[in-house]
Amino acid sequence: MNPSSTAPTAFAEAATRPVRLSPLDVLGLGLLGVRTRTMRAALSALGISIGIATMIVVTGIPASSRAALLDQLTALGTNMLKVQSQPNKDQPILFPPDADRMVARIGPVTMTSAVANTHATVHRSDRIAADDYSGLTVLASRTNLLPALNASVSSGTFLTSAGEKFPTAVLGSVAATRLGIEPLRPGQPSPQIFINNHWFTVVGILTTTPLSPDIDRSVLVGWDAARTELKFDGHPTVVYVKARESAMEAVRDVLPATVYPQLPGMVQVSRPSDALAAKREAEANFSALFLGLAGVALLVGGIGVANTMVISVLERRREIGLRRALGAHRGQIRNQFLTESVILSALGGLAGVVLGILATIGYVSYQHWPVVIPLATVAEGFGGAILVGVTAGVYPSIRASRLTPTEALASA
Repeated sequence: MNPSSTAPTAFAEAATRPVRLSPLDVLGLGLLGVRTRTMRAALSALGISIGIATMIVVTGIPASSRAALLDQLTALGTNMLKVQSQPNKDQPILFPPDADRMVARIGPVTMTSAVANTHATVHRSDRIAADDYSGLTVLASRTNLLPALNASVSSGTFLTSAGEKFPTAVLGSVAATRLGIEPLRPGQPSPQIFINNHWFTVVGILTTTPLSPDIDRSVLVGWDAARTELKFDGHPTVVYVKARESAMEAVRDVLPATVYPQLPGMVQVSRPSDALAAKREAEANFSALFLGLAGVALLVGGIGVANTMVISVLERRREIGLRRALGAHRGQIRNQFLTESVILSALGGLAGVVLGILATIGYVSYQHWPVVIPLATVAEGFGGAILVGVTAGVYPSIRASRLTPTEALASA
């Protein structure tokens, strides 16, 4: 074969072979439509950004509200159980001295504490008659009672491991009122109370404890001080238990046999707080609400992008016809409009994420709620914007690629 005769043929084949566009070239074509039609691109991105921002807001604000609600419910003791002997018994059982430490060995238990009735009497001073009953209970207390009850000190301090051996006392809110003890102030002498013919120095006063109203009407003394000063026998009468909320029922079932294995039926355990059921119901209701609102917001944004891209194809028929006449094949036209749709959706999604986060932070801060923005929602929002762009751009891109050069130029 003559080489000179094959050269024109090879040249002709190379000239008619479709030009392949690299991904960067396709991206440049998609950005070209965005740059040359800035206002249209901004309005298109605005539609999807509003949708994504709405999704962030309707998930972030309820999530923050839910966090505030759950914090309030947790403060009500959703993870606390109270263990004591059955009431109305002629001879109440005596828990082992280390009953609270025995309970602490249960896997899901996170904290235990205990108090014990010393059966002592308390008066404001030694001048008051011994038979003048104040209606207050003197309890020996473990030093970790406050965190176990979610309680706090309104003035002064609580019992410490270093000071529980000394004759010091902490008053409940009602006990302080009945004994006429004013709030403690630094630098002033601490008042004293008379317990079983012994003087005890008041070192703290508790705030009201809604979980345990019996503590409000009690005088708390150190465990060791109760032994030495009040002849306390060392057996706790009430054990407070904190456990993981998911295992509350299981812990409640094993507590009687753990505290008093001889006669577990003589042990009374409080049922899980109604606040726990309310907390679980709130979590389920908010989750269902998130799903519905996010779906609606994303659907609205997708419809807006699809509508914008269809109009874009109708407006740019002359451009499509000219590119087809210059040799662009259908795949290149299709990729151009599909890429432009994805870019618009991505820009709108990014703007929507930023706008939604700022709006959520502003509203939540105004309400003094903890700021909770689910990272999964942010990722799903941006990813959803990309998916919406692909979905919304499929039909317009296919429609643009099916236009022949003659049809596109004639209808322009």
